[in-house]
Amino acid sequence: MRGKRHLDGWLRNPDRFEVVAVCDLDRHKAKTVADEFGITPALYTDADTMLNETRPEVFCFSTQPDVRLPLVRLAAKYGVAGLVFEKPMATSIADAWGITRLCRESGIKAAVSHQQKYLTSFQKLKEIVDAGEIGETIRTDATCQPWLSHLGTHYIDYILWVNNGARAKWVVGHAHGRDLLTDSHPSPNYTMGQFALENGVRAYVEFGKLSASHMGPEKFWVDNRLTVHGTHGYVWCDTDGRWGALTRSSGGKVLAGAGDDWGAQECDRLQVLFARDFADWLDDDRRVHPCNIDISYHGFEIAEGLYISAMEHRRVDLPLDPQASGDIIARMLAELPACPEYSAKSE
Repeated sequence: MRGKRHLDGWLRNPDRFEVVAVCDLDRHKAKTVADEFGITPALYTDADTMLNETRPEVFCFSTQPDVRLPLVRLAAKYGVAGLVFEKPMATSIADAWGITRLCRESGIKAAVSHQQKYLTSFQKLKEIVDAGEIGETIRTDATCQPWLSHLGTHYIDYILWVNNGARAKWVVGHAHGRDLLTDSHPSPNYTMGQFALENGVRAYVEFGKLSASHMGPEKFWVDNRLTVHGTHGYVWCDTDGRWGALTRSSGGKVLAGAGDDWGAQECDRLQVLFARDFADWLDDDRRVHPCNIDISYHGFEIAEGLYISAMEHRRVDLPLDPQASGDIIARMLAELPACPEYSAKSE
């Protein structure tokens, strides 16, 4: 599904992109998708062959996170200028750093699809914060019912984004529950923590079913919220298009709004705007994509720091040494106690 969303984004920017090839291990699936979109690109079942024969400027792939690094190596091998792929970047910090380093050394402009910042609710939050309507930012909070590697990675990225890219200096974290460490997007059942940004803002995060819920269980996948607290008010937004705020100019009243819900905006807005910004970055080095590889790697590093802190009961200073961190997912799987009452499937 995410691959089709990306394809739709490229096709709906016809003045900026031309889709020259579609690849899937199953050729029938590739042809079915091409037919669905009414296009006649070259069809492949092997990415190496596709890149060798078509030499595209942009390579976009939607895979499970444990197989991304080999595809980035192919992008570097064939001189791709732009690279777009899904979150989380990888399942280990060694692979995430390997991806980032390859892109830097090869001059590849890469972006990770933390596309929810294009939601109308997120754009409204950023507008209010940037206008100074809540004063100076003091604290930023994020809660997600889904676990860290599914939606938490998005919200760590959005904390960095709303703070204009300020980096984290240190993190402290707690994690428990090993049920979801064997998922395709592995992380503990529940993760919480805080980190200090270099601009003085503290960020507090909770990911998993023990985090605060703002919707009913039928909205599990969009029950996520970002809140920014300032010296003169606050503003929040969520994945389902809603927002609320108490600002300098609201006269003591809580403002509230709701754009289209997640489903409508995912289909009609997010990847189209993401792709357009990517074209602008390819054309102009100064117009860095808001989902660029460097900020995405730092978000991955923060998540890794939360895990290390949880396992070693200490503050973890950043940046991390990616070669010295070890396989934290394997370590948590071996050492965290079973905790089925807190699993994502339990009520």
